[in-house]
Amino acid sequence: MPTYERETTVRSPFEDVWAFHSQISGLEGLTPDWMNLRVERVIGPDGEPDPNVLEPGSEIALSMRPFGVGPRQHWTSVITAREREDGSAYFRDEMVHGPFDRWEHTHSFYADGRRTRLRDRVTYELPLGGLGDAIGPLSNLGFEAMFRARHRLAKARLE
Repeated sequence: MPTYERETTVRSPFEDVWAFHSQISGLEGLTPDWMNLRVERVIGPDGEPDPNVLEPGSEIALSMRPFGVGPRQHWTSVITAREREDGSAYFRDEMVHGPFDRWEHTHSFYADGRRTRLRDRVTYELPLGGLGDAIGPLSNLGFEAMFRARHRLAKARLE
C-alpha cells in the first residue's frame, strides 16, 4: 500500500503542540486556504457534538473544494487511536467515507527539549483499481503540496 511521510520540528513545547492538534481547531488552522475546507460536523465518541478533544471514536465530517474547482469532496473520518506516553504521543484517523478507497493518517509528536518533532504518515489506496495504481505516483505531488503547507502553518501558528 502506498505511503507518504513528512516530518518537521517546531520550536514549541510538546504540551502546546499536542493540545493544538487534539482539537478540531487544529485541523482548521493547519489546512491551507486553497483547500476551501468546511467542517460539516464533529461528534464525540459519546455522541456529543463538538467535543473539546478528538478522542477515539470521534467522527469528523468535512468537505473540501481544492482551488475552488469542481464539486465539493465530502470526507468522513473517525479517530481510531490516541495514545500518549512521557514525551511522545500520536493519534490516528481513518477515512470511512471519501475519495480514497483507503486512508489512514497517523499524526505523531515527539518532545525534543523545548521543541517538538511532528510526523505525518499516510497510508492510502486510490480508487479505480489498476488505473488508480497507475496514477498513484502523481498523488505524491498533491500530498507534498498539502503537507508542506500544513507543516509551514504549524510552525507559523505554534512558534
